[in-house]
Order: sequence, then structure tokens, then C-alpha cells
Amino acid sequence: MMNATSNASNSSCVIMNPSAGPLLMSIYIIAFILGLLFILVTIGPIIQQICRKNVLGIYLLGLSVSDLLYVLTMPLWIYYLSNNHKWTLSQGLCSLAGFFYYSNLYISIYILCWISIDRCLAITFPLRVQAFRRQRYAWIICGLVYIFVMALHCLVLYLDKLPDPLDDGDQRCYETFPMTERIAMFNLIRVGIGFLLPLVIITVCYWLIASKVQQSRGVDEQGKRKVRLLSMGVIGIFSFCFAPYHILLMIRSIAFFSVGDKQSCIFEQAMHLPFTCSLALSSLNSVVDPVLYVLASNGVREDMRLFCCKTKQRQATRCTLVDPNWRTRVNNLC
Repeated sequence: MMNATSNASNSSCVIMNPSAGPLLMSIYIIAFILGLLFILVTIGPIIQQICRKNVLGIYLLGLSVSDLLYVLTMPLWIYYLSNNHKWTLSQGLCSLAGFFYYSNLYISIYILCWISIDRCLAITFPLRVQAFRRQRYAWIICGLVYIFVMALHCLVLYLDKLPDPLDDGDQRCYETFPMTERIAMFNLIRVGIGFLLPLVIITVCYWLIASKVQQSRGVDEQGKRKVRLLSMGVIGIFSFCFAPYHILLMIRSIAFFSVGDKQSCIFEQAMHLPFTCSLALSSLNSVVDPVLYVLASNGVREDMRLFCCKTKQRQATRCTLVDPNWRTRVNNLC
């Protein structure tokens, strides 16, 4: 995690490229609009799943809350990019925006990882794990993920007591160039525990799920194909959103220990644009999270269909006086 800072080396080490601003802003604007829309559309059916004692609904709610907190801070990042990486707001808002970004990133990763473990155990050992697949344990797991990730980032914010970014003219938010030794070491640990380990677990889980379903005689070819596509989709989207950022973060951190200060600044200048783009791509997980697993669950899809039908029927009630055949057409659609 890079702290909110601006020091004397920022200006001379990395010069921001304003031409990349429109592209990055476009990604954040799309992520903000679609992310907020999908979260609002899916939150109702997810709550219905929780009321029906569905464990998956609790994990989906945990993802949605985390995504919503991050999405609401996204206009701050859009403003920051529109101002060519100059933060003219308070340092507290910078810290808040960074806190929710990094917290959402790893809360999403860990909950997605646990959903994969839960699905894998439910399919490979359905009888043995039934007693442990209860809502109480799902709430505890989500709570522990939130507490662990947020407590860690609070600790990092407390330990990284660097100068106020508003004290001089070069106002950067969570962009430290060149990075410090402590930040570089923390980044390597973060890549290993926060990305590589969950990616291995998710890959193994979906490989076991696909193997188990493939061997099952009670599942038809269409069902097996659905499981294969879902497995590849989860791993592919997980890699698309999170892999570029963590790979470049790892390269930057290793380079810090391998080259001198002057070469480090040259390297950071070359890496700044692709790294900033990878950071923007990672924000798309707020769009992917509510779509991927909601569409993967038949129960949630059915709740979404019923939710839409109820909305149409309420509209039909108001329109009946205008068009007596309106209600019949709506009922046929549902």
C-alpha cells in the first residue's frame, strides 16, 4: 500500500502524462456508473436469498457492501485524474479514498476466494461439510475478512507518518516516487498473500469442482459445460481485474531493490502509465463482483426475475385504467 504523500523527489522523479487522463477517467466513470447500477439492482435479490437461509447470499452481501463503499469514493479519483494527479482536497479525503480502495480490493479477493472454497467443499464433500455451511459461520467469516483487511490498512496508515501532501505544490494522493524500502517490502508481502495465494486456491477449487462434476453421471452435458465456463470465467475475470496491477506492483518493488536511485526514477517513469492503467482496471471488480456470482446462482437469478416481475406488475396496476390489456401482457412476460 502506498501512502498519501508528496516529497521533494516526486516532481523530479516522475512527471505525470496528462494525455492518459481521459482514458483513465473513462474507465473510472464506466466502473462508477455500472458498479453502482449493478449493486442497486442485485442488492434486493441478495437480501431475499439471506432471508431464505442461503449461505451464498451472505457472501454476496459482503461483496456488495465493500463494492458500494468503494464506488462511492470513485468520484474523488475521477476528480484527481481530471486535475492531472493533483489533490486539492483535504488529506483526510485522500486517506479515506485510498483506504476504501485497498480495503475493497482485498475484501473482494478474500471473499471470492472463500466462495470458491465453499462451493468446492459443498460439491466434493456434500455430507461432511453440511453442518458447517450455516449462515452463522458465513457471517463470522465475512466479519473476520472485514476486520483483518481494514485493521491491517489502518495499521499501515498509522505507521506511514509521512509529510502532509498539502504542504507543498506537488500534491499527490497515494503516489510515492520512488517508493521507500518499507513500502517495497510491504508490496511484495501483499502480492504474495493478497493475490498469488488466493489465485492458487481459486484455481485448485474450480479444478476440483470441474473434475467432480465431469465424473458425475447425474449431471447432463449442458450442466457440465456451465460449470466449466463458470470456472474459466471466475479465473479469467479474477486475473483480468487483479493480475495486471499485482504483477506490475511486484515488478516495481523488485526493481527498487535491484537498481540505484537514479535508475529507479527512470524505471518508475516508464512504468507509471501501465501501472496507473492496471490500477484503473482493478476498479472494474466493483462491476464484476455483483454480476458474476449472482448470475452463477440459479436461486438469485430466479429472485431477480421475480423482483422484476413484481415491479412490472406494480406498474401495470397504475396503467390498468389506461390500458385494460396491460396486466395480461405483463403476466405473460413473467
